[in-house]
Amino acid sequence: MCPPKTVIAIVGPTGSGKTELSVRLAKYLDAEIISCDSMQVYKGMDIGTAKITKEEMCGVKHHLIDVLEPYENYSVSDFCHDAKCVADDIFSRGKCIVMVGGTGLYVDSFIKDIDFTETGSSDEIRRELGEYAKDHGAPALHAMLESFDPESARAIHPNNQKRVIRAIEYYRLTGETISEHNKRTKEKPSPYNYIYFGISRPRQELYERIDKRVDIMMEQGLLDEVFALWKKGLSEKHTSMQALGYKEFLWYIKGKSTLDESVRILKRDSRHYAKRQLTWFGRNSEMHWLDLSGNKPGEDALEEAKNILRQNGVIS
Repeated sequence: MCPPKTVIAIVGPTGSGKTELSVRLAKYLDAEIISCDSMQVYKGMDIGTAKITKEEMCGVKHHLIDVLEPYENYSVSDFCHDAKCVADDIFSRGKCIVMVGGTGLYVDSFIKDIDFTETGSSDEIRRELGEYAKDHGAPALHAMLESFDPESARAIHPNNQKRVIRAIEYYRLTGETISEHNKRTKEKPSPYNYIYFGISRPRQELYERIDKRVDIMMEQGLLDEVFALWKKGLSEKHTSMQALGYKEFLWYIKGKSTLDESVRILKRDSRHYAKRQLTWFGRNSEMHWLDLSGNKPGEDALEEAKNILRQNGVIS
């Protein structure tokens, strides 16, 4: 039904309704889904990541979910390597891919086929910058990046220490700013026949959905899930425990906040994260936005998506 090497990306902020639409579209296209979520790769982190259930999959094959233990590290480079292996297998069987998630860097890096092997990395530089952040604070580390790469500094939040360190590390290793690198790689044609769909909702409605989802997560046992991970030895030093919904309740478990305060912070930070996601996706000039506001049926969004796919020659 689709041309060779077709990738249909469904992206949007947390709580916007990506999952249901992705399954509907994948069933219609007889496609398989690759998850682009930096935390759903971890086993045992189901409630806090709003991981899709077997029932919600409706028989559609999903990839890159529950593939790592929560004590393992995972990067965008790892994701692109794994996603390429999965994609090659899917394409070899004559199927197309629906790529769904809120981790914009993962989606864009895969579709644009960014090569992460050309620069390598330096544990020494990362340790040095990590110590600098610990001694002087995240704003000081961010100011260091801003001094030579203001464009990246505007794009990367000061609290996203991992990406700030990577941008500084890249500059030290290559002498090229990572913003220059990104511009150069964007000029390279993608090996895929791709199209982007973004989920749109009014901001206040999205925030209300996020708050409600946190309440549902609490009813489903999010605190017990975090406690079980903590009992296994997981702590803030692990990448997985930096996820929304986990670090907030580690604070409660350790007596650093009340339960009500942890819930309040999770709702607040989830709304802030959604805002940053919207900013990221909003910069994509290739995005086709699908309105899921109010009680609009998912079937309407599916029909709209199908029409856009026909108009762009993705399906006949």
